[in-house]
Amino acid sequence: AAAGGLVAAVAAHADYHVWRRYAWHLVGAVTVLLIVPLLPFTHAVAPTINGARRWVDFGFITIQPSELAKFAVVAWTAMLAAKKGEEIRTFRRGILPFVVIVAPITLLIFLEPNLSMAVLVALLAGVVLFTAGARIGHFLAMAVLATPVLYGAVASAQYRLARILTFLNPGDAPAEATWQVHQSLVGIGQGRFFGVGFGQGQQKLGYLPYAYSDFIFSTIGEEWGFVGVAILAALFGVFLWAGFRIARTAADPFGQYLAAGLTAMIGASALLHIGVSLAVVPATGVTLPFISYGRSSMLVALVATGVLVSVGRRRH
Repeated sequence: AAAGGLVAAVAAHADYHVWRRYAWHLVGAVTVLLIVPLLPFTHAVAPTINGARRWVDFGFITIQPSELAKFAVVAWTAMLAAKKGEEIRTFRRGILPFVVIVAPITLLIFLEPNLSMAVLVALLAGVVLFTAGARIGHFLAMAVLATPVLYGAVASAQYRLARILTFLNPGDAPAEATWQVHQSLVGIGQGRFFGVGFGQGQQKLGYLPYAYSDFIFSTIGEEWGFVGVAILAALFGVFLWAGFRIARTAADPFGQYLAAGLTAMIGASALLHIGVSLAVVPATGVTLPFISYGRSSMLVALVATGVLVSVGRRRH
């Protein structure tokens, strides 16, 4: 948090156009980091954790490249969308170049494996393109083409298929398949209106797996109750309002697209995390920005906030 806050302060005072100049470098660096865990001879720096290789250990710090990919893809998409202008409404010169770059990045994330993060990165690129004026018909066409690919990705892994089937038919699923979501709902239910008290939650003591990261919202609900989660939701709502207001009044198209993409990055992550905790979307491993344990997630969220401040300081 301290390191991220320092970087965020520097980003807030710097000219946000620096991200436009170095967007290609940023995407290139992130792509290399995403390739490292997939190589068979890099287990020393990219060990397998919980059945996946999603982290790169530099010795003094461990980072998750897919978290950095969210920021890199938003900055790069905003840069190219601003450069193309009205061409963004065409498919061959507008949408296709983005697909050529973003699709391999999402594929690398999927191979970690991390399907939810891959979908989120693609979604963020789509938000930036939509902000830039891309046609709805092109999005619909790509959604139709991506549907069988997404279905195959889910069906190819037993745990992904189990998550979907558990979400659709929770009553018919075995107890071990619904354990996390059930314990999450138990924790939120125990919180009632005012919560059981800070630090007094019981679900995090071995009942709810990853209560400090993937299900931190449930822990907050148990300890702070409805009042606590309502305040948390209101804070994210204020963040989204401020972020999109900055985007609407940005000084140039790049600032507009960049601010919209970064705001969506925070908002989509928060909505997915809360949705998983409340069992309204299938279980995924998405962190709650600023709250969940995870250095890469915290760093990216704080830097994104700093860049948003930079865009806001230079708006009309």
